[in-house]
Amino acid sequence: MTDTPANPFEALMRQTQEMTETWVKSLNPALASFTPSTMDKMWPTVPAEMLEAFLGRQFNPGGLEAKTRLLLTLLGLTIQGAVAEAQIRLTVRHAIAAGATRQEVAETIGLAALFGGVPAMNKAMELATEALDTEGKA
Repeated sequence: MTDTPANPFEALMRQTQEMTETWVKSLNPALASFTPSTMDKMWPTVPAEMLEAFLGRQFNPGGLEAKTRLLLTLLGLTIQGAVAEAQIRLTVRHAIAAGATRQEVAETIGLAALFGGVPAMNKAMELATEALDTEGKA
């Protein structure tokens, strides 16, 4: 029992990295440097038309549009404590693609402070700024 790592997630991550380096690397070299925190960089920003088709009023004409659904998703992710870093960055990118403004993203995250606390809001705002800055450079 002495060779058991203190953190089982560390052992799992190490095993996953080893698998990636051996056989997964031959399938997709981009996965060789994969970490969960950079998952959002591997996922492209979906065009606004597709977001509206799948998240918007396509199947529910009287319902919410994609932009509102994405801002609500961002609110929920922030309230959870901003632990889903890649998902927050990805949701911010998609909200902007769906027509949300930087101000709307900031107000959504700010509103989440009422329910999730100021530390969660600060972390989400930092992640959103990072996503917006990266998206602006692309």
